[in-house]
Amino acid sequence: MGFTGFDIKFVQFFTIIAVLSMGCHAHAQDLEPRAYSNVPVGLNFLLAGYGYTAGGVLFDPAVPLDNANIKIHGTVLAYARSIRIGKMSGKIDMVVPYAWLSGTADFQGQPVSRIVSGFGDPRVRFSLNLFGAPAMPLSGFKDYKQNLVVGVSLQVFMPASQYDADRLVNIGTHRFTFKPELGISKTIWHFYLELATGASFYTVNNDFYQGKTRSQSPIGYVQGHVVYNIWHGIWAALDGTYYWGGRTTVDGIEGNDLQENSRFGLTFALPVNIHHSIKLHASTGVSTRTGSDFDAIAIVCQYRWGRDLKKIKKSD
Repeated sequence: MGFTGFDIKFVQFFTIIAVLSMGCHAHAQDLEPRAYSNVPVGLNFLLAGYGYTAGGVLFDPAVPLDNANIKIHGTVLAYARSIRIGKMSGKIDMVVPYAWLSGTADFQGQPVSRIVSGFGDPRVRFSLNLFGAPAMPLSGFKDYKQNLVVGVSLQVFMPASQYDADRLVNIGTHRFTFKPELGISKTIWHFYLELATGASFYTVNNDFYQGKTRSQSPIGYVQGHVVYNIWHGIWAALDGTYYWGGRTTVDGIEGNDLQENSRFGLTFALPVNIHHSIKLHASTGVSTRTGSDFDAIAIVCQYRWGRDLKKIKKSD
């Protein structure tokens, strides 16, 4: 079969499930288990997926709409590569989403509707494990036992997407977002306990709804995951996040849109063979002050390749 228990152990170490799990660009809402697990260097990952969200979901949850009932079908294409920086392991990933949005809401007491499709904000991320995850090839992972891992990452969202300044609801946000993060992962028996914290920082949108200028304060967040290794690379995760902040100012007038929300989710990963794996995700809003009151499901298919995989396959 060309697929051993040793090989399958490492099929699942990289995930971009957060790209689709939310179906929107409220970046602090991402739920991403195993983001700071060690990955053999020199591997490439190609991901394609589909996600569906329904409810009070917006690409920008601070837009002043009431009674939102919006559905979003989203697809994503992503590429990632595990790299070496000195003795430390890291990753670089690039993501391009595309979405179809339709729904209704109330704006200043009047019903409005919107049907639109287009590219979402593309994003690039650099991740580096500072402690507990040394850079090594796949062949060296046979004797590696993960314990405590500490890592950092920086993700940048770019405004190269669908945007119409005459409409409140858009797929793109027409601004840059910078998202630094600190993450910790601890292995206990068959469990991975993970905690990450960071913030999303936004540049000014000088072309917000009919030519207005809109700024937004940072959104801070903390997310946690309890990951259980079920059997031979099959794992499941209980995910949760809490985030706050993000008050907006439009033409100098501060909005009453401070966010203080939490979400809960489940992720399940299933290896197919040495190259392919599948991830399923579902999430829902737990408590909501502004935005985030929606349900989401997603499926992501992952294909990986690299020189070390060829060597293992030939030796089977």
